[in-house]
Amino acid sequence: MFRVLAASLAVVFHLILPAAAGPDARPVRVLTSFPPQFVEPYRRAFEARHPGSTIEFVHRKTTAAVAGIMGGHQKADVLWASAPDAFEILKAAGLLAHLDPRPTGAPERIAGYPVNDPDGAYLGFALSGYGFVYNPDYLAERGLPVPRGWSDLAAPIYAGHIGISAPSRSGTMHLMVEAILQVYGWERGWALWSEIGGNLATVTARSFGVSAGVARGRFGIGPSIDFLVNQDGLPRGSTAFALPEETLFVPASIAVMAGADNREGAERFVDLVLSPEGQAILLDPAIARLPISPSAYAPGSAEGNSPFQREGLFAHGLYDPRLSAARYELVNIIFDEMITFRRAELVRLWRMVRAAETALVRGGDAELARLVGEARAALTRPPVDAGEAMDLERWRKLERVRRGVPVPEPQAQLEARIKAAVDDNMQQAARALAAVTARLEARATTAGALPR
Repeated sequence: MFRVLAASLAVVFHLILPAAAGPDARPVRVLTSFPPQFVEPYRRAFEARHPGSTIEFVHRKTTAAVAGIMGGHQKADVLWASAPDAFEILKAAGLLAHLDPRPTGAPERIAGYPVNDPDGAYLGFALSGYGFVYNPDYLAERGLPVPRGWSDLAAPIYAGHIGISAPSRSGTMHLMVEAILQVYGWERGWALWSEIGGNLATVTARSFGVSAGVARGRFGIGPSIDFLVNQDGLPRGSTAFALPEETLFVPASIAVMAGADNREGAERFVDLVLSPEGQAILLDPAIARLPISPSAYAPGSAEGNSPFQREGLFAHGLYDPRLSAARYELVNIIFDEMITFRRAELVRLWRMVRAAETALVRGGDAELARLVGEARAALTRPPVDAGEAMDLERWRKLERVRRGVPVPEPQAQLEARIKAAVDDNMQQAARALAAVTARLEARATTAGALPR
């Protein structure tokens, strides 16, 4: 009798609560760096496609999302973000599931960059254009041109007019820093970032702070990603976006976590994002992203700024996201020590270098040229040389440590060594520039004492 009653109850509960046993019982949890106005159209489309299913978006900065997953205190079914480095870090840790490509019609590479991970750990769904956000009125009032290339940001005319975010706090900025290091080379890349650092008005806490600062006239220009330029709440017409001559187009990607609680729902969400419907959503003016699928564009739109016809920064030297992932925290530590934490000092020293170089043009001598060259070399010298930077196994265990948590001893020692090396470089530059100042003052005094 008891067995019959138990069997009957099981049937009743199955009929009353069918969703409790199915994959739709729990929401699809999507961890993303994209803002609410970006994800809401996808929520509506997903729940319309799959009645009874729900989706939960958890908004985190990419750097924080990766740290949370790696630290075991952030659970998700799907990761949806722009920075390829983040996916490579999680892939190397075995935390991403294999994904079969969806038929989008996209080529294997766009502007020199692979669309999908060759190992199937993540798939590109949209293209992000990396370039410069600027305030047209700000530049016009000061007679400043719109930068045409990355190296233009180091020009003395932009001193005090540039804002950036720190790569340790922004996956978007990290990709731009690493891209320059890979394409220009380690030493030349850090030299460029140091000189750009000499032009900084500020370092913002988050990526969207750059566009907000430009819009409000705190500074005129900043490296940014296309979709962060026209944010809700910014005055209309206060920002514009320029793709540099060496355009940087990188796929924004989507991945399913290896430990996904709702794997079936996660796969369904990937299907939506890469479907014609999902690709068309990207063209909504509120989202304004570039679809990965060529068929999503209207006839004739594949001209001008189309990513399918532009030669990118990586066309002649391909970006390696695995290299970026392996030294991710090393680059963050160096950038913070060289630039973020020393912005005011860096600005002062670069101002002195440029003044001395102007004096040299007007008339200098060999000793003055040597001292100025010594100061420039010290300011542009990275605290870790190129050979050591390529010893990737040394850097894989570095981690982003949350505030208030002790740094592991080997990492603490490395950070102290980097800080000491940057200190030495700064002091060497300061000594050389002090000697430059003394020499110029002596020359001026001598010239003033000469009979006319």
